[in-house]
Amino acid sequence: MLDRDEDILKAAESWAEVDKGVALATVIETWGSAPRPAGSNLVVNEDGTFLGSVSGGCVEGAVVTEALDVISSGAPRMLEFGVADETAWTVGLSCGGRIRVFVEKVV
Repeated sequence: MLDRDEDILKAAESWAEVDKGVALATVIETWGSAPRPAGSNLVVNEDGTFLGSVSGGCVEGAVVTEALDVISSGAPRMLEFGVADETAWTVGLSCGGRIRVFVEKVV
């Protein structure tokens, strides 16, 4: 099982070496209660295969979707997830915290 950040980054490198499009998502900031600490990584290839974790649940799915867009466009993205009364039924963190995730293409 690949559960260390070094393993996740090695997987990204090996996918890139065989000419698969790859994106790396990194938690760069957290506020309050957050499922994963800053520095946590998730890597996604162009087939939608992913390893690692930046949060879990709906947030993970949203990050994978955004990462696929980053692979296609090459443009990095800053994502922010949290919970507020008006967005309680959309993608967010039920723990009440917030996270900021940077997604970039691996070249």
